[in-house]
Amino acid sequence: MSRIKDAFKNKAFIAFVTGGDPDLETTKKIILEMQDKGADLIEVGIPFSDPVAEGPVIQEADLRALNAGCTTDKLFDTLKEIKDQIKIPLVFMTYINVIYVYGKEKFMDRCNECGICGIIVPDCPFEEKNELQPECTKAGIELVSLIAPTSNDRIKEIAKEAEGFVYCVSSLGVTGVRENITTDLGAMVKLVKENTDIPCAIGFGISKPEQAQNVCKYADGAIVGSAIVKIVAEYGRDCVPYVGEYVKSMKEACLKA
Repeated sequence: MSRIKDAFKNKAFIAFVTGGDPDLETTKKIILEMQDKGADLIEVGIPFSDPVAEGPVIQEADLRALNAGCTTDKLFDTLKEIKDQIKIPLVFMTYINVIYVYGKEKFMDRCNECGICGIIVPDCPFEEKNELQPECTKAGIELVSLIAPTSNDRIKEIAKEAEGFVYCVSSLGVTGVRENITTDLGAMVKLVKENTDIPCAIGFGISKPEQAQNVCKYADGAIVGSAIVKIVAEYGRDCVPYVGEYVKSMKEACLKA
């Protein structure tokens, strides 16, 4: 039974937050507020000094979190404190080096301890997923696959073996807010759907309600990261109600698709 798949009963809004930005107490409040305002699934970024898939907004958030003393251990402990209040799936967005350094089995055990049910690892390509898959399977943690606009023939292969949901990357390059998304998302999602019944969500570049509504015409959900992290950067510890307001507007847009 996939808790992640369950989050896609309606068009899903998937929200991202960098763990520990501006501090761990605020991270707890942000997660609970996003859940309260309609997020169906939350990605929690583990701050890392070299986040290769991230644009400047999330890179800066990672630095703020690290400078504020956030570590992987402290983030696990923080999430464990709110585990009983969380009713939606939480997944980690992280990098393979973070998991290696922590120890693969220990990392998965701690995910279970604090209610994390999936991981997204942008720098672990499909061809190398066996670096993590055995430990994930053993722990019951779903390894979410990413599909890029350049994946072409690999899309079918990736989709066939996907778990949780398929993360379709809307644009080439790193994460960040974009004015226009030019990728043929319909064709990309169609190819995924022909090869799996696992939900498909689109991320990278989505920031406005109309963009979320548009991608949800093709996909099962929209993923937003940088736009939320920008609000956190602007308001710091006072960001919680502003994040909540934004999440509510984006969820409403997804449901209009």
